[in-house]
Amino acid sequence: MGGKLSKNNKYIVTCSQDIPEEQVYNNAGRRKSVFAEAYNPEDDEGTEDVKVVHPKSDEQRQRLAEAVKDCLLFRSLDREQLSEVLDAMFERKAEPGETIITQGADGDNYYVVESGFYNVLVQPPDGTPKVVMSYDSKGSFGELALLYNMPRAATVQAETSGSLWAMDRQTFRKIVLRNAYQKRKMYESFLKQVPLLSQLDEYERMNVADALNAQNYAKGDLIIKQGDPANGMYIVEAGKVSVVKRGSNGDEKMVNEVEEGGYFGELGLMTHQPRATSIVAASDVRVAFLDVSAFERLLGPCMDLMKSRMPEYEQQLAKAFGSKVKI
Repeated sequence: MGGKLSKNNKYIVTCSQDIPEEQVYNNAGRRKSVFAEAYNPEDDEGTEDVKVVHPKSDEQRQRLAEAVKDCLLFRSLDREQLSEVLDAMFERKAEPGETIITQGADGDNYYVVESGFYNVLVQPPDGTPKVVMSYDSKGSFGELALLYNMPRAATVQAETSGSLWAMDRQTFRKIVLRNAYQKRKMYESFLKQVPLLSQLDEYERMNVADALNAQNYAKGDLIIKQGDPANGMYIVEAGKVSVVKRGSNGDEKMVNEVEEGGYFGELGLMTHQPRATSIVAASDVRVAFLDVSAFERLLGPCMDLMKSRMPEYEQQLAKAFGSKVKI
């Protein structure tokens, strides 16, 4: 599960796994939910943030960190932001047969599974509940109702005893929405200075900003290895990287350098070929990473510009190796 902000900063969830779709409920006569308050991240600017902290032992914190490491909603958070997530979660033990969330009820918590087996059941208007998926000692659930102020779309029941980590609704919304908003603000001005993205309008650039993940490398670190599958492209935020090509005789030569505002890694995504060169951090460097699915979805308007640079790459390689080298 991941997400993005729309033009008006409303968070839109995008799903990467099969989960029950939100159902349409008839709310006529239904009491107004006590959880229906809105949260606008702009309202928090300039105000002192009161963090939610549930004390944990070192052993609990280590278990929690392991449980949340693969949650897509938190994958783009930096170390400090992730620490805030760990602080705000509390442990909840589950017993066999216990109902964790109930279809149609208000959303109170977001849950990350540490251990145990849990069934997800959906009850159609006319029929009996049906198991649509299960969680076995990993995964997370409960975010849709919290993000959209909607009733729970499904029931989750524990089949075995287990351990869950929970975060209350308002804290969850503040962390997810605020961090997405701050990330967009951070990248907006930077992306305007990237020549490649001059082909995009403001809204398209904002979508790119939402999809980027920051990565840091120390001088000498290998960022891309020649011959590896292409999994995304990179934009240099700070620092400098060296482009290194290994020839047929095994010799490696630096063929180019990419500095702040430049980009690399797009070639393999366009040609659907393994990486043609290695990329090494020439200094401490910070890059913004755009994975292959986001690249294909968001950078269509830039494709002609990127393809026009392919002869330039060939010239750089020919200059380094004295003959034309296949890219």
